[in-house]
Amino acid sequence: MPRVFITGLGFITSIGNDAATVTGNLRELRHGFEVFPPFQKPDIPCKVAGTIKDFFTDSADPEDWTFSTRYRIKRELLRSMAPNGLFAHCAMLQAIENSRLTETDISNPGTGLYAASGGSPYLTHIHHERLLKVGVMRCSPLGIVASIVGTLNFNLVAAFKIQGASCGFSSACASSAHAIGYAYDDLALGRQKRMFIVGAEDGNYDAILPFAGMRTLSLQTDPNLASRPFDAARDGFVGTGGATVLVLETEDEVARRGVTPFCEVLGWGQASDGYNVAISHPDGAGLRLAMGNALRACRVAPEQVDYVNAHATSTLIGDVSEARAIRSVFKGDAAHVAVSSTKALTGHGLSLAGAMESGFCALALREGFVPGSAHITALDPACEGLNIPRTTQNATTTIVMKNSSGFGGANVALLYKRV
Repeated sequence: MPRVFITGLGFITSIGNDAATVTGNLRELRHGFEVFPPFQKPDIPCKVAGTIKDFFTDSADPEDWTFSTRYRIKRELLRSMAPNGLFAHCAMLQAIENSRLTETDISNPGTGLYAASGGSPYLTHIHHERLLKVGVMRCSPLGIVASIVGTLNFNLVAAFKIQGASCGFSSACASSAHAIGYAYDDLALGRQKRMFIVGAEDGNYDAILPFAGMRTLSLQTDPNLASRPFDAARDGFVGTGGATVLVLETEDEVARRGVTPFCEVLGWGQASDGYNVAISHPDGAGLRLAMGNALRACRVAPEQVDYVNAHATSTLIGDVSEARAIRSVFKGDAAHVAVSSTKALTGHGLSLAGAMESGFCALALREGFVPGSAHITALDPACEGLNIPRTTQNATTTIVMKNSSGFGGANVALLYKRV
């Protein structure tokens, strides 16, 4: 089957809006958290968010949005976007430039797009409230396509004239990891030659705050303490938004275009916990199976994996569940493979997480480093036995695993290899 490579990346994240800035912040362990003004009310327990800089999308009217003059987006395209759509469009433009794609490369039956987003709770509320107050015939005709879960793929497929496979994925925090896995299958099976993978979230008040109702958000007021996966004192995750776009291409396309890939996509595995609608299996049963499936499908032995970019969100149950799953899969090699969670720097991007962190893995593989797991003061005893570096390591890694988990116990493990 054709080999598959990542040839382009685009980032709009809390730690940077381009690959160079993101790489620098990953290396230096600089986080993207701020005290979030919309949360500074007595009845809101969480105070910190991973904020997107240089974008203003607080208005329900896209005409009011502001963003870098680097991006030129026609007004008629903006009208049907949610904030996550704007982030994704800009990240898409970056990825196209980064991978040196032409218009012909982008718009043809061999190029498709898979996207992942939770939609826009903010715009859903705005448009529904307008319907109730002034009547349906005074609602925006673009309100639905701007707000519902498929808004990313609707807008991007139309704007970039995608003719190949397109689909939106909805498995909560595993969504964009699923999108990468299924895109790999399409490429390896010869169905497509190139796939754009897009993950994006609004990252605003309406997208983040409902998780406080689940008691999953950190209550820390200090941005330096709010997200600390694997730490004994962690108390929840920090929400964030933004977008990441990855370009996946077959080996033939890489050779034809003469581009240098970031890394190879070896393959993937998935499995489910079958346990609880919202809580990870205590022993990480589904994630253990997903990692095992990925290793078996890619013919990779556990001892060949150098680094695991963990899903670990900084929640009490989830981090321990993943630690147990990793120990179970890697056994005697668990003390060898480096494990870190970059959510200590970015926060949890929800359905964006798998794509964003896969982008980080691609950067780390090409640039030769392993990001440290930041903000750990005292390691949770339940995570002992894992090799969790607290500072960035300059190291040439060969094979990296990326884990993602979502509600209902959906688990994905992706494997990447240095070129």
